Amino acid sequence: MSRSKGDIAEQKSCEYLISQGFTVIERNFYAKKLGEIDIIASKNGIYHFCEVKSAQDYETAILNITPTKLSKLKRSVDYYLQSKKLNVAFVLDAIIVVDNQIEFLENITL
Repeated sequence: MSRSKGDIAEQKSCEYLISQGFTVIERNFYAKKLGEIDIIASKNGIYHFCEVKSAQDYETAILNITPTKLSKLKRSVDYYLQSKKLNVAFVLDAIIVVDNQIEFLENITL
């Protein structure tokens, strides 16, 4: 997927989260040597670290969330929390964007 398509999917995801009562805290947080957190949002005191995936179809997008990707995301989240000196409740989420359809998968695990 091209960077511009990824940016569009992330923008749609942010708009969706805001419409659902989330506050977007940060986008594209880069953790050195670990990876990137696409969207960091919060709602009801819980931080949501969101991985955005976009593709031509749902199956392709969801299959791009691999155990390796989730492991890197978790390490990036740990780095973020340490670097910001935060001790907060959090979950890892996925947002799947296919055309104009958005599916929010809350609290994904390995």
